[in-house]
Amino acid sequence: MKGTVIAGTNNLFTVECEDEVTRNCTIKGKVIKTEKEFYNPIAPGDIVEVEPDPLNDEKGQIISLSERKNTFLRWNVKGRCPQLLASNLDYLILVTTPDEPPFRPRFTDRALAQAEHQGITPVIVCNKWDLAENMQTDGRAEEYEEIERRLTIWEALGYKVLRLSAKTGEGMTEFAELLEDHLSAFVGQSGVGKSSLINVMDNSCVLKTGSLSKKYGRGAHTTTKGTLIHLTLNETLTEGVQGRKANIIDTPGIRRFVLDDIEAEALAMYFREFEPFVGKCKFGMNCKHITEPECAILEAVERGDITPERYDSWKRISHEIQTGSWED
Repeated sequence: MKGTVIAGTNNLFTVECEDEVTRNCTIKGKVIKTEKEFYNPIAPGDIVEVEPDPLNDEKGQIISLSERKNTFLRWNVKGRCPQLLASNLDYLILVTTPDEPPFRPRFTDRALAQAEHQGITPVIVCNKWDLAENMQTDGRAEEYEEIERRLTIWEALGYKVLRLSAKTGEGMTEFAELLEDHLSAFVGQSGVGKSSLINVMDNSCVLKTGSLSKKYGRGAHTTTKGTLIHLTLNETLTEGVQGRKANIIDTPGIRRFVLDDIEAEALAMYFREFEPFVGKCKFGMNCKHITEPECAILEAVERGDITPERYDSWKRISHEIQTGSWED
């Protein structure tokens, strides 16, 4: 029978089967054939075929993997291979914050490039927006303006950007409306409040939330493995309508997002505003877009078709790919 993978580690997976029984399953033969080798062969959101254990109805074996609509993944540096985070997504929710932990736009730009490469619709969520509003009155107005500028740049590129606060409830109704009847994965650094957002959307969810390190301004890993959660949306977010649903894959906090299967030469194809100019330089596909004459991308920066911020981000990420040295 068919089933949906809810969570799993090593060779033990929780699968919600079509007969409404949730089974703990292992992979039959411990091998699932995929197009390439992964750190983990199966991710939350995967559809699999399960052979129930005839002696224990709460157990079974995964005998095959259905074709995926898409996958979101990153390069696992320790495992030296790609790590699947979620499969068959409608939305990739990239959660960031203006502060606590600090705003890191290049983390978001990396994840956006990976989402473009995988063909997944990303949504940028800036949680803890109440902290951004406080910046305007506590002597950090310039910092606030820079964050707002970055968010506006992404919006101008066609990305949906939501400014939310799990603490105050700001923007949560619109967020719940977006997620309803869809499967979305929450991805972001530790401490950005992914679990807090889920707790607000469904009162029955009591996910553990963590505090930030005072020394580094980073969050602890409160979510240790990716898990698919079925939400019944809070009635206060649905105009009092009961029973509205959303499906969320809550992924562990990522300190360093490393791109998978994107070469430095191809990175511009996954920056939306760069793509129209790729191949139109004097040196064609051999152009490095740094100092070359008649470079279509450099000319686009001069005209304002590509912002200096995104060009700088592309250049830095390209350098990271080439050197293998990735920033947090």
